[in-house]
Amino acid sequence: MSAPRLQLDFAGRRRGGAAGIVLAVVGTICLTFVLVQLRALSGEHQGLELRRAAQERQEENHGQSLRGVPGLDAQNAQKTLRELAAPWSQLLAELENASSDSRGRIALLAIEPDHTKHRLRLTAEAPSLELALAYVQRLRKTQVLRYPMLDNHEVRKDDRDHPVRFQISADWSDAS
Repeated sequence: MSAPRLQLDFAGRRRGGAAGIVLAVVGTICLTFVLVQLRALSGEHQGLELRRAAQERQEENHGQSLRGVPGLDAQNAQKTLRELAAPWSQLLAELENASSDSRGRIALLAIEPDHTKHRLRLTAEAPSLELALAYVQRLRKTQVLRYPMLDNHEVRKDDRDHPVRFQISADWSDAS
């Protein structure tokens, strides 16, 4: 007769059982879910890489087509940046406020900026020289314009109302 088979279990755990089977099934389901997510994200990643490569090719082709165009260089880019850096919203708001303070009797005809000098040249019309001078005084109170000065004026004899056309020059400050 032979001795019964000896099983040694040093950990002292039972094998199998309902909890182990449930845990194995839940783990398998989670692993399957993660693998499906990984595959979907991998496909999305490949699609994005293809779009990025196509966009780079398009930008490269666009850049090559623009290289032959005269006038597109770093100097023009700097000029455009300077023009965009002007505080246009504040400048125009101050000019509009000054005009409304004169009850709309000042007609602003032209605004000519000099971006390199931060200088603005305004051409306007008023019914009288006194109103033109009052407009200049009002502009001196703004925070964006510095040193507004009446450069010249003329009474328009060809117009039946004889308005005064005048020019003002002022510096603008970048601080808002």
